[in-house]
Formats: sequence, structure tokens, C-alpha cells
Amino acid sequence: MSRRCAGPFVPVSVANLSPELFDSEMFGCVKGAYSGADRDRPGLVRSASGGTLFLDEVEDLRPENQAKLLRFIELKEVRPVGSTRFFQVDVRVICAANRDLRKEVR
Repeated sequence: MSRRCAGPFVPVSVANLSPELFDSEMFGCVKGAYSGADRDRPGLVRSASGGTLFLDEVEDLRPENQAKLLRFIELKEVRPVGSTRFFQVDVRVICAANRDLRKEVR
């Protein structure tokens, strides 16, 4: 019933994301940012703008990528790899885990 209900729903299996490509997959990249970046890509977060980003198996997210994700959630902006420009995003983030996160933190 939220204003995002008609927006995109972008499911992401965190366990299947390559840690080396996390930034470009989640936040996008500009053409030429790295070998193989043949065009601008918006990334999963911007693709979900106006809707919902569903992060499944969030317990598999590496600590360094947790910090990047937290920054995006707090500031509501992303910067594609190779860009100097920040993009504002309006995304609801929902996370799911297969393990007890409180126990994992302990």
C-alpha cells in the first residue's frame, strides 16, 4: 500500500554477487570504467529506484561491502564506478537471511 507499490521490484541474491564486482553490479558503472565496461550501466540500486530492492542471503555480504551498502542507505545516493557524479535514489530496501543474524554478529 506504499507509494512504491507500483515501482520496480529488484531481487538480488547477495550470495551470487561477485565480491570484486559488487560496486558495479549494485551501483552501476560508466563506459570505460574498467575492461569490459562497454556502456553505461545503472546498477541494481538505480534500477529499483521508485520501488523495492530485495537483498536475499544478506548474511553473505562481506564487511567492506556492508559499509558501502550502509552509505547508500543512509545518504540515499549512489556513485557508479568510474563516475564523479552521484545519483539520488528513492528505494525501499528489504533484506532476508538464512541464518540468525544476531547469532552471526555475536
